[in-house]
Amino acid sequence: MKKTLSVVLATFNEEKNLPSCLDSFKDIADEIVIVDGQSLDKTVEIAKKYNAKIKVTTNKPNFHINKQMAIDMATKDWILQMDADEHVSEEMRKEIREILENDTLEYNGYWMPRKNWFLGRFLMKGGQYPDYTLRLYRNGKGRLPQKDVHEQAEVEGKIGYLKSALLHYPYSNFRHYLTKWDFYNNFYAHQIKEEQQSKNFLEKVFYFVMYMFVRPAHWFLITYFRHKGFYDLGQGFVFSLFSSLRFPVSYIKSFSL
Repeated sequence: MKKTLSVVLATFNEEKNLPSCLDSFKDIADEIVIVDGQSLDKTVEIAKKYNAKIKVTTNKPNFHINKQMAIDMATKDWILQMDADEHVSEEMRKEIREILENDTLEYNGYWMPRKNWFLGRFLMKGGQYPDYTLRLYRNGKGRLPQKDVHEQAEVEGKIGYLKSALLHYPYSNFRHYLTKWDFYNNFYAHQIKEEQQSKNFLEKVFYFVMYMFVRPAHWFLITYFRHKGFYDLGQGFVFSLFSSLRFPVSYIKSFSL
């Protein structure tokens, strides 16, 4: 018997992204569950047009808390966890449909590759592809730890791999990228401040050297050279540079908290 699918999202001011996201999977979803963090735009109004099950709550700094609320509200056999700036490709829809129609009970979840759109192109090098993410799992078998903004779901049992890619469009332009970059740096700054509270003087000096010099240099060398980020041309350089700068920027921000 064909299994059913709940697609779950946590949203906040996503009126520009949400329609195309929901359109990309509406023909395979038996239920859409959205937990919204009190959006100030038309996000909830749009969600209602798609007959989504909606819960409005506060907008948490770690949005995985709201994602887990959506997961807990899901009632179908399988859960597909999405972000509003992601699309399910046609190839992935076919692959998920086949899993639902021919469930062998072998796997409780699936890793899926993800393509990340950055300043006009999908990044295919620099460690940005296949960028596996664990988003499809049986209801009751997967949960989010809710400790970090880039964490993966924890799934019980055997996990397989999808062949087709999830399409991710996180930034509309460079200014948008910088806004998100700053948001994540603020989140990391809080983590750094908490970690340093229990450190002695020598450990804090080591922390300073690592975050200001070692980690950014290591990250840039790994992503741009070892993982061949230079193949992604200017976009690859900008991504490697700013992703490495998050370490010193977050460290400096931690002193203002």
